[in-house]
Amino acid sequence: MKSITQLVKIQITTILLFAIFKFFRANFLASENNFIQVLGLSLPNFFEGFLGVTVLTGIGLFFNQHRKIKTNYIYILALFFTAIYVFTQELKIHNLGGNNVYDRNDMLFSFIGLTIGGLLIFIIKPKITAT
Repeated sequence: MKSITQLVKIQITTILLFAIFKFFRANFLASENNFIQVLGLSLPNFFEGFLGVTVLTGIGLFFNQHRKIKTNYIYILALFFTAIYVFTQELKIHNLGGNNVYDRNDMLFSFIGLTIGGLLIFIIKPKITAT
């Protein structure tokens, strides 16, 4: 159970960072530095990919408590479904996340978020043990 607690702490920290970022987003966008502007516009995509992987992993582990599906399969499925959601939203195949505008930087930040989220999951290997 320790690893799932660690995952939740990481998620809470990430959500707090996102909230802080949201608070200062206007400052990012007002900057004349192009990199800062790209960061301000595309960082939500990073958070979406990262949190999507971690949240879907937690949900998958919760529903798998009394089944015998290998945790690695749950990690892979969480990464796969998050990637499908994030990229199809960015490509405007659906609009579940709100009004979206295609931007290659958003795709890059989504990919980075998915990659870091996936690496994190495979490094800490969260588990929920059946009681």
